[in-house]
Amino acid sequence: MNAIVTVVGEDRVGIIAGVCTLLAENNVNILDITQTIMQGSFTMVMAVDVSKAPVPIGELGTRLETLGKQLDISIRIQREEIFDAMHRI
Repeated sequence: MNAIVTVVGEDRVGIIAGVCTLLAENNVNILDITQTIMQGSFTMVMAVDVSKAPVPIGELGTRLETLGKQLDISIRIQREEIFDAMHRI
């Protein structure tokens, strides 16, 4: 199953490293990634494969939210089909 991870917050050292490390520790494969920094605001969107994660997507979301609090950023994960439905024009 694929999911979309979104990361938003003030730019700082270690955001990409922290998110990618947590995903790797949970056996989540990054399929595609884009990130940008605009006027000090960091944004990143990742398409990931969570099919081999040892925990359900809800628990993975909790772990990402906890990391986000530690880094003072927002990190969310959604199933790809839900993300697509919410962002369809």
